[in-house]
Amino acid sequence: MNSRRIVTILVLCLWSLPGWGLSNDRNQPLVIEADKASLDEETGIAVYSGNVLLQQGAIQFMGNRMTVHIKDEGVERLVLEGRPASFVQRMEDDKSDQQAEAGRIEYQTNAQLIILEGDARVWREGSEEFSSNRIVVNLLKNTVKAGGDSPGSRVRIILQPRVWQDDEQLPAP
Repeated sequence: MNSRRIVTILVLCLWSLPGWGLSNDRNQPLVIEADKASLDEETGIAVYSGNVLLQQGAIQFMGNRMTVHIKDEGVERLVLEGRPASFVQRMEDDKSDQQAEAGRIEYQTNAQLIILEGDARVWREGSEEFSSNRIVVNLLKNTVKAGGDSPGSRVRIILQPRVWQDDEQLPAP
């Protein structure tokens, strides 16, 4: 498999990320920037290192290192590492960005899983915040699981209160 084919497969798989960003993002060009890049045709692994930025429309991934694993001519998984690694996305009809950060972000294409590990945090400005050492987002089932099996593994959720107007009455019990 040649380097051009590896890059083409990466682009096609990332363009089809379901449910992410604005509806026209999949029609936007995919831009990868890094200080260094290494493509190994024999192993099917591409490594980007140093100030990695992957951007497509309103979606941005940033980190220190991104490893792309290609199997059977498709992207099997993508691993982004950083201090922290992060992504930002603007969803349709939203005024604020959905953001996430962790020491490691893994995207498993077939299972449609995003795994955030190491001080993982997902939030929207002025809204809820979800943090744990490990957060797993299942894009197919639209579920989130957090926490781990180790002692002391905790999940933290911050919910913003409803803003009541001065003339508004509380609901009866």
